Amino acid sequence: MKTDLYINEANDYARDIGAPTWHPHVSVVHYDEVGAIRHTLNRYNVYGLFLQREFPEDLTYGVGRYHRGGGSLLALAPGQIGGKSDDGTRRQYHGWVLLFNHHFIHGSEIERRMASYRFFAYNANEALLLTPGEKRVLAGLMSNVREELKAAHGADESHDEIIRDYILLILDYCRRFYARQFNDVAAAGSDILSRFQQLLDDYYRHGLQRSQGLPSVKYCAGSLCLSPGYFGDIVRNALGESPRDYIRAYIARQAKSLLLSGMGVTQVAEQMGFGYPTHFTRLFKQITGQTPSCFQNSTRQIPTTAGGNNGNGDE
Repeated sequence: MKTDLYINEANDYARDIGAPTWHPHVSVVHYDEVGAIRHTLNRYNVYGLFLQREFPEDLTYGVGRYHRGGGSLLALAPGQIGGKSDDGTRRQYHGWVLLFNHHFIHGSEIERRMASYRFFAYNANEALLLTPGEKRVLAGLMSNVREELKAAHGADESHDEIIRDYILLILDYCRRFYARQFNDVAAAGSDILSRFQQLLDDYYRHGLQRSQGLPSVKYCAGSLCLSPGYFGDIVRNALGESPRDYIRAYIARQAKSLLLSGMGVTQVAEQMGFGYPTHFTRLFKQITGQTPSCFQNSTRQIPTTAGGNNGNGDE
């Protein structure tokens, strides 16, 4: 994939489209004030948030293409590619862009929380679809950051702390708004969750465990055309557990049925896709609290009745 522009510093994008710059490590662009710009396919070595009323058709985002025409927010992390190849056309866009270098947040609360902002790892068609009120909140914060950049007149530690606080607030709002979106997805009929269950059923029905081993989160997410991060957040918000834990519990339930049918532990391990019976035993005990053999033996015992059965078969 040939890129048109390398965004190695926060201001590289602003300079390319003719937007003003105020700070060496942070850039805020207001599209409404820039005028029509050409498209570019960019490789980012900075963090970026794009809050726009609409995006170009067939926009590259993550490892796929973004097709939505409505306003939303896209997040990009260092090492990712985003945008649309330059085709000679120019277009007026509306919204905001926030870009910041990694070393600007080094050692800060933003860096410490970055792992929790999983939306930076989402792929195509996983943008944050904002309500009008949410758009106003983020647009207002972007405007505040820009005003602070103007006041800073370059790198100034007192202003930098305020700028970092604003960025942290923006990211926390994005995380909250994504949680709302996940709840909306779950409330809309839980189609993804039902397809997740069906995927696991089909995986074993078609015998994929014999060639691919245990079903993975990456496999399930890919089959649903989602990134593992976005898929994981949907499942966590809907079920209160991770996809990995859901898969492990599913395997344990299926294994119980096979053990109850009289199948041996080694056979069950092979049937479920484990490379070694010991791995199956370890997982089964972690989930159920007992080994497969103990579970199987306990189901074979005939309990003594409350009436004082003497064990000789007498009533």
